[in-house]
Amino acid sequence: MWWPDISTRHWIRAAVAFAIAALTAGCFQPLYGDRAGSTGENVVVAAMRGVDIMPLNTQRGTRLDRIGSELRNDLIFGLTGGSGNTASTHRLAITITGSQQQIIVDVQSGRPDVQNYNLYATYTLTDLATGKIVLNSSTFTAVSFNQPGQQQRFAGERGLRDAENRAAQVLADNIRARLASYFIAGT
Repeated sequence: MWWPDISTRHWIRAAVAFAIAALTAGCFQPLYGDRAGSTGENVVVAAMRGVDIMPLNTQRGTRLDRIGSELRNDLIFGLTGGSGNTASTHRLAITITGSQQQIIVDVQSGRPDVQNYNLYATYTLTDLATGKIVLNSSTFTAVSFNQPGQQQRFAGERGLRDAENRAAQVLADNIRARLASYFIAGT
């Protein structure tokens, strides 16, 4: 039977790599791991429950108003887990804008077949104790949807609405992850 010739030098390199990995394995903790504070509750979860999410300032009755409500609801559920807020320690203000972009156009009819819905959000997190803005950031997403044609207007409208809902969920996840990072690292 043939065995590859592995020199001692390769074994030493592998042993050093495993030793370094073993030494640094305890240095990393998961973001949402069991890192209990003095009350026994996870520090990140407790901090995120203290975030008061302001209603978005959008023109009432528009698509963007519905998307803003969807984004706010997704964020409230994502930050509290559905268990309700505690006393507010921070306030989150969000501004959103949306746009559509034609990606693929049918060459015969000139109508769009595939479109992107782009959603942009800028947000600020304010510490209520000091009134100071502690986090100022932005995020965006682009989700695709099909435009099935002139005869299927309802399907096209429903595709756009689903794309808007998916975009709101992605932004809520992005903002939630950024807030969790802030509450862990303080930056």
